[in-house]
Amino acid sequence: MILRRHQAGDVRSKAHYSDCGNYRYLLSRRWADGGKLVYVLLNPSTATEERNDPTVERCERRARILGYGGFAVANLFAWRATRPEDLKRASDPVGPGNDAAVLQAAASAGRVLCGWGVHGSFMDRGAEVADLLRAAGYELWHLGLTKAGAPRHPLYVPYACAPRSWL
Repeated sequence: MILRRHQAGDVRSKAHYSDCGNYRYLLSRRWADGGKLVYVLLNPSTATEERNDPTVERCERRARILGYGGFAVANLFAWRATRPEDLKRASDPVGPGNDAAVLQAAASAGRVLCGWGVHGSFMDRGAEVADLLRAAGYELWHLGLTKAGAPRHPLYVPYACAPRSWL
């Protein structure tokens, strides 16, 4: 496992990658004391410890608006891809150790906010991770549900939408 750190101004960042670099297990940003909002999304894209992609940028803004001192992102699949089609072609899109990374992130959370969208149905991974987190005693939250009942991805949800408990 490779751990990379970066600091820019008051923001301290960390990213956990596989030795091959094809998987990103966790990404976190911390700017103040206080609780941490943990997102469980679909899969990592281009964000790194040094820069945000559009999703991570939106996650950071939402965490700040909600008054958190930081956030972390874990994913159903640790395979780094920009398109769901590429994720679905990977031989092991989940990645070794990803469940442990999801649980590790949740253990540090003030709140676990799920947001993997409709593609979480691939390999039934959304239901599997939701069950894993609930079995470990975590309350799950969402920003709205799709017609199929999946938690909406935060990139597509206005900031005015408050997190809701996902029973």
